Amino acid sequence: MTPDQVKQRFKQRGITISGWAEEHGYRPNAVYRVLNGFDKAHYGKAHEIAIALGLKASESAAA
Repeated sequence: MTPDQVKQRFKQRGITISGWAEEHGYRPNAVYRVLNGFDKAHYGKAHEIAIALGLKASESAAA
C-alpha cells in the first residue's frame, strides 16, 4: 500500500490521521512525517508506524 492509498482509505472511512495516531499511541506529527516521506521508516518508531499503516510488511511476515 502506498501513502496515498492509506490517506484515501482514511478519507473513505472518515478517519483523521491525527485520530488514528492518537488511537494507536503515536504522535500525529510522526505519522504525518511517515505518510509524507520525510521519515523513510527504515528503523525505530517511524518503521513501527509504517508497519501499522500497512506501508511495510512486518519482519515476521517477511521472514
